[in-house]
Amino acid sequence: MSDTPTKTLVPADDLRAFSAALLEKGGLSAEHARTTADVFVWAAQRGVDSHGTARVPAYLDLLAKGVANADPHLTVESTAPAAAVLDADRAPGPVALTAAADEAVRRARETGIASVGVRRTVHTGAIGYYVSRIAEQGLVGIGFVAGMPNMGYTGVQGAAVATSPLAIAVPAREHAPLLLDMATATIALGKIRQAKASGTPLPEGAAATADGTPTTDPEQAVMPLPLGGAKGSGMSLAFELLTSVLVGAPIFASFHTGDRAHRQNALLIALDPAAFGDPTAFLTAVDDTLTTLKSLPPAEGAAGVFYPGERSAAKAAERGEKGIPVAPKVWRELTEQADKLGVPLPI
Repeated sequence: MSDTPTKTLVPADDLRAFSAALLEKGGLSAEHARTTADVFVWAAQRGVDSHGTARVPAYLDLLAKGVANADPHLTVESTAPAAAVLDADRAPGPVALTAAADEAVRRARETGIASVGVRRTVHTGAIGYYVSRIAEQGLVGIGFVAGMPNMGYTGVQGAAVATSPLAIAVPAREHAPLLLDMATATIALGKIRQAKASGTPLPEGAAATADGTPTTDPEQAVMPLPLGGAKGSGMSLAFELLTSVLVGAPIFASFHTGDRAHRQNALLIALDPAAFGDPTAFLTAVDDTLTTLKSLPPAEGAAGVFYPGERSAAKAAERGEKGIPVAPKVWRELTEQADKLGVPLPI
């Protein structure tokens, strides 16, 4: 069944169960497989295909190669009530960051605000998922991730820093939560690959060659450029300090001195509105703010006035009812893995 001649439409629950079954066959425990699949399907349901079910085959490869630890021993270290470090033991990012988000919420309920650093994880997936998980509990969620250098830095030749993301989720009552989820790059690596496949020129100032020279030619582009030039590269470096360096697992410095082993680090922060005043009044004020924004006159030619996360929430609701479209290449890869691992297809 397909919504277009080129995409396969799969109910969200079925796609989640199917992805979890593949990941469990790949070596994860049933619980960790469900957690990881939930992150992927959450992204796919919101239209973030680069972090959706397309990641399942990639994760199976990470598990098969031992880059991701299929049986991690997660530990939490803390010397203060409002702060902790979760050592992931190379667990898949969805496993480690989901645990960190829940730990941050638990601590913030007691201390008003709490932060949990994540050390030694592997590919975090859509960071918006974890801050949204915090917002679902009525708290504000803030998250940073640092990874392997794959983006330019103003004034440097070649890849220097990572396309490190920032995400913020703010709960509301009547509206869908505000969800700001952005990378520090002008364009995603996946967009460069898509442009190369289609032969479509890249936007000016979005990507560069291996030596850092800006280019619009997708055949020559190998890395994205930082968002806003020095602003984006500075943010990425700051996130490395707030995550990797803070938890004692530097990536930037060790990468540039020869350690190229894949890993990521993160910092999640949960902030309880009740520590600042009436939490009910806070939610009402958030709704009022978003309603006011949406009541402003739209610019000429604009489809409307939207706040961060609004359209992806609407798309998630629509795909929750109609199913999630899976691109032909991704469906083929999932089908091949299902045949190899003996997992029945969901449709």
